Amino acid sequence: MTESYTDRMDTASYYYYETGIICNNENSPLNSNLKASIFYIVFVIGLLGNITVLWVLLKKMHVKNMTNLCLLNLALSDLLMVLSLPSWALYAQDHNLKANALCKAMTGTYQVGFYSGILFVTLMSVDRYLVIVHAVAVLGAKMLRYGIVASVITWMVSICAALPEAIFAAMVKEDNITRCQRVYPVGSSQKWKLFRNFGENIVGLFISLPIIAYCYFMVLLVVKKTKNSKKDRAIKLILGIVIMFVVFWVPYNVVVFLKTLQEFDILTSCEAQSNINTAMEWTEMIALTHCSVNPVIYAFVGEKFRKCLISVFSRHLKCLKTYQSTSTQSKISENETSNTAIIFTSPTKSTQV
Repeated sequence: MTESYTDRMDTASYYYYETGIICNNENSPLNSNLKASIFYIVFVIGLLGNITVLWVLLKKMHVKNMTNLCLLNLALSDLLMVLSLPSWALYAQDHNLKANALCKAMTGTYQVGFYSGILFVTLMSVDRYLVIVHAVAVLGAKMLRYGIVASVITWMVSICAALPEAIFAAMVKEDNITRCQRVYPVGSSQKWKLFRNFGENIVGLFISLPIIAYCYFMVLLVVKKTKNSKKDRAIKLILGIVIMFVVFWVPYNVVVFLKTLQEFDILTSCEAQSNINTAMEWTEMIALTHCSVNPVIYAFVGEKFRKCLISVFSRHLKCLKTYQSTSTQSKISENETSNTAIIFTSPTKSTQV
């Protein structure tokens, strides 16, 4: 039997095992309207936040170093996932949708956003480690070129990893309910499921997490030894980055690992299935919201970015105030002119209007 999209948003209603046990897991632990509302809220916040980041980076700060390049790619990755959230909300409210294109778009954007987002966070961590611990910022343009190559490779890897899932995604009707599922080739279903699960775990749990933890641990040691007055703020930012990564991605990856165990006939009881399905729905909901939090963590909290943003808004506010002041003075001048006597003088007489 095919597997429901991401085993997640709406897990397949029945699971049948060789033991002959039929598990009914049709009821979702989350209200569909609540899920849709959360997705719409995250969509608005994430759209505004990531567009602001892109605008400031491209128009004001310019992409002249590795850090800004990472921020730019991370914002693009988050924006990609943000733009898919209305589809998730629509699907959460109406499971009778029959648009295969919507199903493939949901699957593809989620997978590309998953891989690219985590990889760019990891790349940013490596950049901070090299700059602060090994002081390689002096390489300047050379580091930027390396960053561009790494960014292109990251996008290629993310798209290639997501492509099979998008290709196999389709709307399938089961038990009078149409669901977005992955329809894998007959005979190789388990292999594709394991490929997906291992791919997500390797990237999100076994590669990125150790690299991020190591990089920021070493950065933390260097920062603690400095006598900079802003040391406490830097330490809080570092801890915040690690904690947010753990909160948003580690629970999801742990549940994906448990789903992998089910493919090897481990944790196949109805109670285990129900608990894992519930955990998957909650953890994926949390993971999907990360796209609205990243701008706050990686951009708005950064001192240089924040100063640039404040400067931009201050400039626009001044322009707005100047425009309003000029407009008001113009209106006053017009009123005074309309109420002033105008005298036309000729060689023979004067006329007052």
